[in-house]
Amino acid sequence: MATLRLFAAAREAAGTSRGVVGGATVGEVLDAAVDQFGAAFAAVLASSRVWCNGEPAERSDPVVDTDEVAVLPPVSGGAA
Repeated sequence: MATLRLFAAAREAAGTSRGVVGGATVGEVLDAAVDQFGAAFAAVLASSRVWCNGEPAERSDPVVDTDEVAVLPPVSGGAA
């Protein structure tokens, strides 16, 4: 299972800054996180950037147990 790191509004919506989430791709990890954390998290995720191991990630990118997927919402002046 990948480590999910959540920052700013994503952390607030989920109620935690990190978790362990299963999935074979970044998209599956994010979908599992939405199932776990709910609609408020899904709304933040819609305008967030997602990185895997410090690199920009696509939903189709593969994920292994040692990977870290980070959700980075806009911090200032961003638009949905």
